[in-house]
Amino acid sequence: MEHHNIEPVFDERSRILILGSFPSVRSREQKFFYGHPQNRFWKMLAMALNTDEPKSIEEKKKLLLDNGIALWDVIASCEITGSADNTISDVTPNDISRILKHSPIEKILCNGSTSHSLYQKHLCPLIHRQAVRMPSTSPANAAWSLERLVEAWKPEIRERGQ
Repeated sequence: MEHHNIEPVFDERSRILILGSFPSVRSREQKFFYGHPQNRFWKMLAMALNTDEPKSIEEKKKLLLDNGIALWDVIASCEITGSADNTISDVTPNDISRILKHSPIEKILCNGSTSHSLYQKHLCPLIHRQAVRMPSTSPANAAWSLERLVEAWKPEIRERGQ
C-alpha cells in the first residue's frame, strides 16, 4: 500500500482546484507534484499563464497561489505498481473538504481520465460538485502535444478577462 506524502497547495484565494490521481514514484521521492521531468504539467501551466516555467518547489507553489490555483490528488492511499495509473486499486480518497472549506473554489479540474473517474466514484458522491475532465499532462498521453494541452487548459485556468 502506497500513501500520499504531499500536502495540498491552496490558500484563501484559490478558486480552481486541480486534482491528479496519485503522485508518481518521482513525485513521491521529491515530495511534490509532477516531479517527473517528462510530465508536462509545469511547462503547460507556465505557457497557459504566459510566464516562466517554475523550477523549484517554492516557485511552483508561488505560481499556483498567485494564479488562484489549488493542487492536490484524488487518492490518499492505494495499491499501485510504479507510477502506472492503470494498476491503481484499493483506493482511499483524500478528504478535499478542507480545501473547499477554506478556499472559494469555483471549478474542479481533473488532470486526466483516471483522476476524473476516481473523482466521480469516490469524491463526487460526498461533495456533490462536478469536475471537468482535462487531458492528462502525463507523457503517457502522447496523442496530445504540449501546444494542444495548453490550448485545452488555458481557458479553464486563466482569470476572467485575462
